[in-house]
Amino acid sequence: MLELAILGFLADRPLHGYDLKRRIAQLTGHVRPIADGTLYPAIKRLERAGLLTRRVEPGAGAAPRQMLALTEPGRAELDRRLREPDELEISDENRWFVLLAFLRHLDDPAARDQVLRRRLAFLRTPSSFFYEGDRPVRAEELTDPYRRGMLTIARATSQAELRWLGEMLGEPG
Repeated sequence: MLELAILGFLADRPLHGYDLKRRIAQLTGHVRPIADGTLYPAIKRLERAGLLTRRVEPGAGAAPRQMLALTEPGRAELDRRLREPDELEISDENRWFVLLAFLRHLDDPAARDQVLRRRLAFLRTPSSFFYEGDRPVRAEELTDPYRRGMLTIARATSQAELRWLGEMLGEPG
């Protein structure tokens, strides 16, 4: 998720590390704040792999800044990750949102639609936070108001996403 966010934001434009960290935190920080000890090693891995470059630029009245830019191999890797997301990027809402934030960078409309269809199929599969044996429990079956609330909120979110996906794909959600 972190590497996808780095590649995606750098596909938008070159950024210095602080700005990149701020953008990632805005996208994912409500879930998991990004620490320097996580971000900068990921940047170094991507740089060693030739997926991004780093250059020093004068700071605006301060110390020089490390500007990061995506390379052509970095764009190809972003394209691959967007075209072939793993199952967690489809099923985990937070990872899905990171993927969705950069899906516009995938130039092939058919490939974008295929990713959306995978998410649509996932959402159409019955599931729950709670089960009776193998059967998903519905909100209406629960007496615990907090668990019922969880399922009610999740259902409303899923229904909104199903409608949006249907609109994007030109089919009923």
